[in-house]
Amino acid sequence: MTVADGGGPGGGAGSGGSSPGSAETGAGSAETGAETAQTGAESAQTGVGSAAGRGLLVVGDVITDVVARHRGPLAAGTDTTASIRTVAGGAGANVACWAAHRGAADVRLLGRVGAEAAAWHERELVTQGVRPQLVVDPLVPTGTVICMVDGGASAERTFLTDSGASLRLGPADWSDALLDGVARLHLSGYLLFSEPSRALVTVALKAARARGVPVSLDPASAGFLAELGAERFLALVEGVDVLLPSRDEACLLTGLADAAEAAAELSLRVQLVVAKQGQEGALVARSGKVRAHVPAVPATPRDTTGAGDAFTGAFLAALLAGAGPEDAAAEGCRAGARAVERVGGRPPLPS
Repeated sequence: MTVADGGGPGGGAGSGGSSPGSAETGAGSAETGAETAQTGAESAQTGVGSAAGRGLLVVGDVITDVVARHRGPLAAGTDTTASIRTVAGGAGANVACWAAHRGAADVRLLGRVGAEAAAWHERELVTQGVRPQLVVDPLVPTGTVICMVDGGASAERTFLTDSGASLRLGPADWSDALLDGVARLHLSGYLLFSEPSRALVTVALKAARARGVPVSLDPASAGFLAELGAERFLALVEGVDVLLPSRDEACLLTGLADAAEAAAELSLRVQLVVAKQGQEGALVARSGKVRAHVPAVPATPRDTTGAGDAFTGAFLAALLAGAGPEDAAAEGCRAGARAVERVGGRPPLPS
């Protein structure tokens, strides 16, 4: 569903100008109230896999981020000075934007948002070169994340997450026609943390396999992953071709303390594992062995929010352009370095 123009993160049609509220995140199948349009046309094959097409379809979360950059510890019970901005975010949406920014020619995004911010998110995605397929939830607002960023040298972030409408993305929002012209499908790991979107993952994986479209997935959140459980996660992602965990996620999924050993172990279950290591670069593992250690690109961090999404988007764009995994990981490291020097999880707007 393509939404109409609106005025900002709280200024979509029917919002009354209110800002995104606290969303009810209960499980259950969602009423879509919207059509999912057929996208794209078939074109020449590019990238890895046997799919006819050149497009990248990302399925995942579209979120309103409130980024609060503070210096030093939070002062409990009183005020802490901070620089605060409201920006468009969401792991799935960020990946799509970075893929388009790094040269992927045809990037589409399937996500679910509330009516109060739908028009704003639509515009933000289009401006970044992404073709959005946003389902507007009639009952629940767009998800909101409070990103508390330490203004010190590490720029480390802590999230308070209300996933909102994104948790209600489900099989009824899917159409196999979304894969028309698509060479790769990427799934946000946040889809695995609610029942409706877990069911969507199963449907999307089956459709992709039937068409020979390779599938990648980023586990997304060590905190939510711990609640889901490693074995359950690995069972749900069976059939994924590329797994892109962080260091913490790789160790959590294997029970191993060493990131390289964890990546190698995971590559016995997933064809290609690219483990993101932050300031230590990335590990590329296949068939039970780490095949490459790609160094990080030096950067001066301002906000680490979305750095992993930037890596993933650039990595996928490079694969679509014909790069091998090691070269694609190097592109990911370059994008991640650029991302941490910006506030928010999105790339700079096209000039």
